[in-house]
Amino acid sequence: MTAALWILAVLLVVAGLAGIVLPALPGIVLVWAGLLVGAWADGFQRAGWGVIAACTLIMLFALLADLLAGVLGARRLKAHWLALLGAAIGTVAGLATGLIGLVFLPLAGAVAGEWIARHREPGSALRAARVGLATWLGMLVGTAVKIACAFLMIGLFAASLWL
Repeated sequence: MTAALWILAVLLVVAGLAGIVLPALPGIVLVWAGLLVGAWADGFQRAGWGVIAACTLIMLFALLADLLAGVLGARRLKAHWLALLGAAIGTVAGLATGLIGLVFLPLAGAVAGEWIARHREPGSALRAARVGLATWLGMLVGTAVKIACAFLMIGLFAASLWL
């Protein structure tokens, strides 16, 4: 039973790390769940409730930072809601096209969404490019925060097991 729990914990953490960059999976939550299963496999002896509580706070911070980073990047330039929708659609479409598509299709989607919403206004193409870039940079910052938080959680968990 313990070996099966450790295998499940490792699989959840690996899936979570992939999910941080692949939007189809709730990455940071899967990493947290893997660490929780790992603590359970250890009987909460070395990785106790304090470690799990700290990892929970880190996970919640990562979720909030990811949500705010994308929205604040777009809101700073008063992006239309279609720009955010376009970025989301671009992200999903990027899943089918590999890493290049996953990185750049959200940018293209945000630009397209903003342009569709405001194409009749003067300077709409330049505005759409700026909004697309701001939305995309916000998404990249959110992803970087999630990656950092995931490795912080993993490091905290590993330290509690081996130190």
